[in-house]
Amino acid sequence: MHDRARLECRYDARCPRPNISQCTAISSILNKEKAIKKYLVDSIAAAACCCSMVTAYAAQTESVASFPTKPIRFIVPFSPGAGTDITARTIAQKLSEKFGQQVVADNRTGAGGAIGVDAAAKAIPDGYTICLISASNSVNSATNSTLPYDLVKDLQGITQATSLFYVVYIHPSVPAKSVTELIAYAKANPGKLNFGSSGSNTLQHFAGELMNHMAGVKIVHIPYKGTAAVIPAMMAGEVQVGFGSLIGTRSQMQAARLRGIAITAAKRSPSIDLPTLAEAGVPGYEVDQWYGVITSAAVPQSIVKKLNAAIVEGLQQPDVVARLAGDGSIPVGSSPAQFNAHIKSEIAKWKRLVKEANLQLDK
Repeated sequence: MHDRARLECRYDARCPRPNISQCTAISSILNKEKAIKKYLVDSIAAAACCCSMVTAYAAQTESVASFPTKPIRFIVPFSPGAGTDITARTIAQKLSEKFGQQVVADNRTGAGGAIGVDAAAKAIPDGYTICLISASNSVNSATNSTLPYDLVKDLQGITQATSLFYVVYIHPSVPAKSVTELIAYAKANPGKLNFGSSGSNTLQHFAGELMNHMAGVKIVHIPYKGTAAVIPAMMAGEVQVGFGSLIGTRSQMQAARLRGIAITAAKRSPSIDLPTLAEAGVPGYEVDQWYGVITSAAVPQSIVKKLNAAIVEGLQQPDVVARLAGDGSIPVGSSPAQFNAHIKSEIAKWKRLVKEANLQLDK
């Protein structure tokens, strides 16, 4: 028995106990002691974890309550003085008033707005870096596979700030005074008309290509370096059709140097007495030159919601509504979820146009 006990003992092969039942009893006791120790260790660890989580939650709650405690950087990926810049500075002013902290507009131009957006994507995700984008950024994401960021995965929406239409205008020499007449003339004279845009793969470019595709016409695209170059090109006879903001075309239309025939919005605007393209001859057409605010995808939702509430409140102020109305803009103030969904749908819309119209994009 002694040899057998020594061989079968789990704890000490030198155990001199003469009885295997004694060894088994001891093993049982030791196993129970181990189980009790493990339970105590696990309980202490769980308690420590809970304390840590409570502390972290309390710290986060305190952080959100006091946010912001320093200036906020508001990246504007477009040139100073542009509509996006004016909108961003209007929002920045209201945020500064609301938070009691400076919100500084930082114009980071280049690569069709990609440089500024990339800076926002790679910023420390603490809510102190936000960025204004426009519908052109959704076109960029739909057509440029080499972007250093994914607009959907690397960034998140805070709110769609505004909705803004383009005015469809033509040179007075074109024998058309309506969209229907323009389409008829374009069909009768394929390749004779040109439309100008602020550049290849921009929203103005795609606004024209969408009209071509939906109306079944071929008005040739001529890209320029910026919106400001399109109207002089029209005056010089290089292009006959254009898509521009109300603020950029109003004076020329009032002077009869341009003829406005429609707007690209889904509904008529009180800012100008023109029909929509959809009602004037291209059913289902809509192009919205929207602006919105985004930030890094890693910014906590609690901070995103606080920024959203502050921006939406600012957009509802009468002075902001009046200022934005100058170029036909309408405040939107959507939720983060709504804006995220809108960005996705816009990217899908332009990808679909590229495929269905078989557009050959400039690389």
